[in-house]
Amino acid sequence: MTDPVPTTCMRCAVGCGHLQIGVDAGYGVDSVRGDVSHPVNRGLACQRGISESADPDGEWLTRPLVREDGDLHPTTWDVALDRAVAGLRAASGGGPDGVAVLGSGQQTNEAAYALGKLARGGLGTRYYDANTTLCMASAVTAYYDAFGSDAPPCTYDDIDDAVTHVVWGANPAVAHPVMFRWIEQRAREDDARLIVVDPVETKTAGVADAHVASDPGTDLALARAVLARVVERDEVDEEFVAGATTGFESLRESLPSVESAAATAGLDPAVVDDLAAALTDPTLIYWGMGVNQSVQGTDTAAALIDLCLATGNLGPGTGPFSLTGQANSMGTRICSSKGSWPGQRPFDDPAERRLLAEAWDVPVDRLPDDPGPGPVGTVEAIEDGPVEAVYAVATNPVAGMPDAGAVRERLSDAFLVVQDAFHTETTALADVVLPAATWGESSGTTTNMERRVSRVRPATALPPDVRTDLDTITTLGERLAPGLFPATEPEAVFDEFAALTAGTPADCSGISYDRLDDAGAVRWPAPDARSEGGYRYRDGDGNGDGDGDEGRGEDAGSDDAGWAFETPSGRARFSSAVDGALAEPVDDDYPLTLTTAREADGYNTGVRSRGDVTDPAPLARAHPDTLAEAGLDGDATVDSDATADGDDTAEGDATATVASRRGAVPVRPEADPAVPRGLVWLPIHHPRTNELTLPETDPKSDEPNLKQCAVRLAPAASGTGESTDAAARDAAAADPEVIGDD
Repeated sequence: MTDPVPTTCMRCAVGCGHLQIGVDAGYGVDSVRGDVSHPVNRGLACQRGISESADPDGEWLTRPLVREDGDLHPTTWDVALDRAVAGLRAASGGGPDGVAVLGSGQQTNEAAYALGKLARGGLGTRYYDANTTLCMASAVTAYYDAFGSDAPPCTYDDIDDAVTHVVWGANPAVAHPVMFRWIEQRAREDDARLIVVDPVETKTAGVADAHVASDPGTDLALARAVLARVVERDEVDEEFVAGATTGFESLRESLPSVESAAATAGLDPAVVDDLAAALTDPTLIYWGMGVNQSVQGTDTAAALIDLCLATGNLGPGTGPFSLTGQANSMGTRICSSKGSWPGQRPFDDPAERRLLAEAWDVPVDRLPDDPGPGPVGTVEAIEDGPVEAVYAVATNPVAGMPDAGAVRERLSDAFLVVQDAFHTETTALADVVLPAATWGESSGTTTNMERRVSRVRPATALPPDVRTDLDTITTLGERLAPGLFPATEPEAVFDEFAALTAGTPADCSGISYDRLDDAGAVRWPAPDARSEGGYRYRDGDGNGDGDGDEGRGEDAGSDDAGWAFETPSGRARFSSAVDGALAEPVDDDYPLTLTTAREADGYNTGVRSRGDVTDPAPLARAHPDTLAEAGLDGDATVDSDATADGDDTAEGDATATVASRRGAVPVRPEADPAVPRGLVWLPIHHPRTNELTLPETDPKSDEPNLKQCAVRLAPAASGTGESTDAAARDAAAADPEVIGDD
């Protein structure tokens, strides 16, 4: 048997250390377990992370493919690369924006940095996204607005010190099970509590002390109602607000009445009272895609930060803590040149552009003037803009983007190069498919949601016709822009990236492969080889001076530390958000609200977990009364915990159709009292779900409104899976187990 190889799980953004053992002969990973020496998880691991690392489902890509006469055919790497380079070069001939690039939070830091360097410095395109705009852009924008810098101020160490844990628009019991183990253990103690804000009674809500079932799309109204009650109760931390913030008086004057805002959220004011009272204790507010993926996502995230600032919940054991979706979304945020240059260098600063151009040895006027639109605007530019070719790496936009039918049509009209480890709905449309290495086959680093950088190491050799993302990106990059990649090996690329972050808010210049080999993981900012970031923005603590906290539950810094935010004034800024209308209200034609959420096997459009064949009809959970009103069987019930865990045992043909103004999808309805009346729940990463969702985006972050739209539910015609509703036919044409001990 081969020796265990320490690495980092790339399933979600908790960043657990794993030990992987490669097979004795051939290619592949034989077994995976938690690494007790890793400073993040200390041996804990979830079953999903283990099984999908060792034995993922899905159709593996093992050879390059090119499209001939309408079909994809195996070919050699030379032919595939020639075809890809020719198509991308032809599209960029009319200008740099002829090529769009789509990346992913599933790449290593090194691959994400190289892809951004190719997109911005090699091609010069503004049509580039690192996939963070689909999940974290609203939180990112809110952090910048409040603190002048991205990323949560708090870390995992603060979980044990918090008394109140508010989980808002997230289901970490399913999405981040190891982290949720820590939250739940602390909340079980006599002096602590867990409160969940979510329209649906999720698995997380099922173990909470209180579940606040607000109406879908009303999170901003509820957050402002809570702040209004805090003000009325005279529970604002006036000393902190006066000494460390700005803008509170303007916000105070804009607050609604508690009664009106509570009514907007569909709640009794007494529920608002309870939330406000809970914030008087040291509080962590966690939030996820239920907040971010909204046309009001940035404003809602900002309102949650406002709650922390107004109540003095900033400091060890308190604060706003966004729950990152993809495994390396944090890494792509600091290294991929999407919304900022490496290290959070401002994109629109001419001096920073000159610095990057000099470092990359490219003309400064090649770098785009602005970061461009998010993925929705990028794909729309195929139809009404300059984009003629798309290079997609480790992402599946045909399934993962809103209004997926329109996305499919637009990508079908472009020259499409797709790089992935598995066959997806997007590779099926490609002109060139480049097979990529997956987690147990790649070398590099990743960054978890609390800013810890750790190593990713291969436990097995690569199959003969498979290459790593970094290898393929740099190879294409050298052919498209000769001289762009003097460094192509992972360690050298990391060193190049880290050097570019020196002196920035996200300073990684003190991190090296040797240091990671010794320490296991290092949290940025780390401006030298001894320092490690702790709680952010505390003057003299946790900002790279070597005094950051070292482990979960240890003191994160003295209570009398001052504050040093990355804003021009050095103060944190309150928001000016006001509640707005829903992106798509219900009406007589579409009387129900669709909400989408993650199943345990639903990361990254499920390509590692749903097997070679996907049921064309997703499971649609709805209240028994909702089903009965739609003329469907409301007697059958579903175990919502089992469903949330991905244990979908329903079989048979679709018996209903869910239709929106963008399309109609056959579904298998299940009665579930955990879903409120008037709501239909669909899994976000089933490849059919996003045919229904709305392409409207947050005006500040460009993040799509994936969580709420108007739909109708109707019986399907017998044996066809099609709705008997003529309008629906027209629309159609248009807990995983945690393993190990603390």
